[in-house]
Amino acid sequence: MRRLTLSPLPSRRRTAVIWPAAVAGTIALTLTAEHAAHAAPPEPALTSLPPAPRSLGMPVLAAVTVPTTYTVKAGDTVWGIARAHGLDTAAVLAANGLASDAVIRPGHVLALTPAAAPAPPAPAAPEAAPRTHEVRPGDTVSAIARANGVSLDAVLSANGLTRASIIYPGDVLRIPADSPAPAAVAPATAPGLDAEQSDNARLIIRVGRELGVSDRGILIALGTAMQESWLRNLDWGDRDSLGLFQQRPSTGWGTPEQILDRERSTRVFYGGAADPNGTATRGLLDIPGWDQLPYADAAQAVQISAYPDRYAQWEQPATTWLAVLG
Repeated sequence: MRRLTLSPLPSRRRTAVIWPAAVAGTIALTLTAEHAAHAAPPEPALTSLPPAPRSLGMPVLAAVTVPTTYTVKAGDTVWGIARAHGLDTAAVLAANGLASDAVIRPGHVLALTPAAAPAPPAPAAPEAAPRTHEVRPGDTVSAIARANGVSLDAVLSANGLTRASIIYPGDVLRIPADSPAPAAVAPATAPGLDAEQSDNARLIIRVGRELGVSDRGILIALGTAMQESWLRNLDWGDRDSLGLFQQRPSTGWGTPEQILDRERSTRVFYGGAADPNGTATRGLLDIPGWDQLPYADAAQAVQISAYPDRYAQWEQPATTWLAVLG
């Protein structure tokens, strides 16, 4: 028999197979999945917070403070200083009152912030509109001055008037521009008179001014009323006498109601063309030459009193009352 010579069989060598990572992972997952039902339960979720991220080491920027002044060093220029501080050259020059060709020297201290701008001027107060007063019946210069919080002399001066001037309804008086605003003031009283008497005196003065009666005629009316009624509107008197001038209804001076009307009774005392009684009675202006008569005689010519001499005592006080109230 022919002996066959057999070549030795090659030995089986374990060759390591290198799988790609992706494939290896897939195989691992597959193998695990076959026994998934018997796999250990998953680890419980972590309850602790993850560690804080590490600081990146970036510095915290601090607020940059711009200096307000700079001390000049050798070699400095205004342009260089302004540029180094992020400023405009013109602004630095202006802040230090320097011209563009100014020379700066070491040691000089320059302001790096502009000087505070001057406060704008306060707006001018609007000019007050001229104040005027149109004269109404019964007005007097002194009353107008009091109502506007100024002196009598200020109003007289502003309108070219004197204390003897007469104003008429419709006249327009200028109130001094520098006078204060009107203030509520109590009516003035004259020396020796209370508020009621002063008010009646003002009425007698007002009516006299309105009728164009001179100051002397008004003085006679004031003294007559003081003698007859103490400058009070009395509702009684000798026999049927009534009112400021103690006029009598029985002698034609009017009804009691008319006589107790202070303004009407005053107009009747003055008389003249505007007398409410017409020619039924005779007032002061109806007496021929009344302004040439002595004070007491002029009053007696109207009143026909049993005591004619008593009127004279009121001439001087009436002068004061007129000066204060009219």
